[in-house]
Amino acid sequence: MKLAIVGGGPAGLYLSILLKRQDPSHDISVYERNPEGSTYGWGVTYWAGLLDKLRAGDPESAAAVAEASVTWTDGVAIVRDERTVHRGDAGFGIGRRRMLALLADRAEELGVRVSFEHDVTGPDAPELADADLVVAADGVNSVLRTAHADHFGSEVTAGRNQYIWLGTTKVFDSFSFAFKETEHGWIWCYAYGFSGERSTCVVECSPETWTGLGLDTSSETDSLRLLEKLFHDLLDGHELIGREQSDGAAQWLTFRTLTTRVWHRGNVVLLGDTAHTTHYSIGAGTTLALEDALALADALRAPEALGSPAGLDAALTSYGKRRRAELISAQSAARYSAQWYENLPRYMRLEPAQMFALLGQRHSPLLPHIPPQLYYRIDRAAGQLEALRRLKRWLGPRVARAVHGRR
Repeated sequence: MKLAIVGGGPAGLYLSILLKRQDPSHDISVYERNPEGSTYGWGVTYWAGLLDKLRAGDPESAAAVAEASVTWTDGVAIVRDERTVHRGDAGFGIGRRRMLALLADRAEELGVRVSFEHDVTGPDAPELADADLVVAADGVNSVLRTAHADHFGSEVTAGRNQYIWLGTTKVFDSFSFAFKETEHGWIWCYAYGFSGERSTCVVECSPETWTGLGLDTSSETDSLRLLEKLFHDLLDGHELIGREQSDGAAQWLTFRTLTTRVWHRGNVVLLGDTAHTTHYSIGAGTTLALEDALALADALRAPEALGSPAGLDAALTSYGKRRRAELISAQSAARYSAQWYENLPRYMRLEPAQMFALLGQRHSPLLPHIPPQLYYRIDRAAGQLEALRRLKRWLGPRVARAVHGRR
């Protein structure tokens, strides 16, 4: 097959590796609009389960990613000025730029052509004219998806809160949170290491706090200095850094949740953030994109997938159906997680340790419908009583469906 992959993010590059391993005779080109080494964001997170899947897909790139990653096992939260610790499963961080470089090197080693600063302008671009399969991996603003938005059934929902993606010279050895109350409301930070020199800091707040603190009109420099003062105990005197590249200032954004009803049209198929996004607070975006690549490569492994247009259509249909089903749980968790933060003041009357415990429960469909103090007590009791645990798991989705049904 001749394949054109539009977008050189983790999903597109990893798919090219998987398909080239499956059949070295595939003619695969990856087109990335940005210069080599240019990427938005600092570090990405993932958990051990992803590494197992990557090792099965391509042991060489999995080993390189694992070697370049840092590990943490605990969660730390500063609530007001009190520090609490939660013991948890091992998590991993890796610099986004480093991950992309490793995947691009591996793809080129296998014979994939990776072209940087190569913008594919639309579905009629000459680079796509004779491709047997076109993979749209060009992100939430995909030109290939938006050209046929009605067919794909794209829907974008904007979140309420403002957030900004920053770096810092403080190296965190745990996934850390800080929640600070100001005269204009709460503002908080998620922080995690991704190398021996840098960490990621994502700062979030309500629009009222954002404007009240003047962050809507401040320069990047003034905003960073204010945030450094607010989170001084988290940062231990280290500085915050805006964009890693010199292509403009770090931007305050509202998160856009993208869903699509259909994942392919003819020989064009969607991958990663081109098909779906999940709120950053569950730390699953890169994992889900790489899992898309694994699923698409698996669908294309069948001989009939490459033998005829009908076979290809069946393979792409199967891929889309499988991934939409697999994403239901993650999308639900992301939706509830985003809503938890959008309703943060509801939980801030709790003692810090209790609040941090409910932070870990923010994916629950039951939590928004029960007073936080009562939910905390039920959750503690459920840890001792299996019958109560089963009731909690059974009741949550049913309460959520009943509430949504009344709207």
